[in-house]
Amino acid sequence: MSFVEYGDTIKDGDTAIVFLGHESMFPVKVQHGTVTQTKYGVIRHSTDLIGKKYGSKVTCSKGGWVFILHPTPELWTMNLPHRTQILYSTDISIITMMLELKPGSIVCESGTGSGSLSHALIRTVAPTGHLYTVEFHQQRAEKAREEFREHGVEHLVTVTNQDVCKNGFGVSNVADAVFLDIPSPWEAIGHAKSALKAEGGRICSFSPCIEQVQRTCLAMEEYGFTEINTLEILLRVYNVRTISLQIPDLGKAAEDNSSTGFDSSNPSDQGSPCANLQQGTVQFKSGVPLREVVGHTGYLTFATKS
Repeated sequence: MSFVEYGDTIKDGDTAIVFLGHESMFPVKVQHGTVTQTKYGVIRHSTDLIGKKYGSKVTCSKGGWVFILHPTPELWTMNLPHRTQILYSTDISIITMMLELKPGSIVCESGTGSGSLSHALIRTVAPTGHLYTVEFHQQRAEKAREEFREHGVEHLVTVTNQDVCKNGFGVSNVADAVFLDIPSPWEAIGHAKSALKAEGGRICSFSPCIEQVQRTCLAMEEYGFTEINTLEILLRVYNVRTISLQIPDLGKAAEDNSSTGFDSSNPSDQGSPCANLQQGTVQFKSGVPLREVVGHTGYLTFATKS
C-alpha cells in the first residue's frame, strides 16, 4: 500500500480508511490478529480485511456494515491525527495549481506540521519528484518520518528538524517551488530564494493575519520576487430547494385558456402551465446560500523568482 500507488487488495501493515458515512470515518493500521471496534460491531483484521479488495463492504459483528477504502491524501486530510492546525483540500488545491507543480517537481516546505499538505505534494510530484520538508519541533518531525515510512512514500520525501528561518532548507538552487507555513515567513524569504532554481521558481506563504502578509510581501519585494499577489479562498455552499410562489392575477383565466387553447376536460392538458395557473401557484427550483458558511482560514501569498 502506498499513498501514491494504488493497491487492489488489503495487506498486513496497510493503512486503510474505515468508512461508516460521509461524516464518520477513521484510519486503521491493518495487522494480523487485531480487531477494531465500531458502533456496528467488531472488525477482525485477519478474516474481515486482509486479502479483501479495497472498496469492499465488510459486515461487522453486530450485523452492521462499513466500507474499507484505499487511503488518499484527501481522505488522510479528513482523518489524520492533528498535531497542529492543518490545511484542507480547498486551500491545498489552489496551492498545487498556483505553484505549477507536476510529476518531477522539487518542492521545499516548512513546516511539516501534521503532514496534510505534505501528502498532497508528494502525490503530485511522484514518481520522480521530491519533497524537502522542514519541521522545527523534533517530536513532530520524528512522527512525520514515521508516517511517511508507514505510507510507503519515504523515498519521495526528506524530513529535516531545524529552524528554517536560521538554517534554511538544506538545499540550494534546486527547488521548483517553496511553501511556507510558519509564524514569521518574512524571515525565511532569503532562504527560500536560495533554495529555488536559478529563475522562474514559485513561492507561496500561508498566513492567518493580514499583518503577516504585509511584512511577507515587503520581504519578497526586497529579495526581488515579482508577480506578488494574495488570495483568500472562501467556500460558499448553495442550498437547492423547491419553492412555491403565487402567480399574480394578470387577467381572467378563461380568456387565458381560450387564447392558449387549453381544454380543462382534456386530461392531456392537466400537466400544462395553464393547469398551474388555475391553481394560483407555480413551483420551481431555487438556489440560496446557507446562512452560515465556512469563514476565514488564511491568506495565500504567491510570487515568482525573477
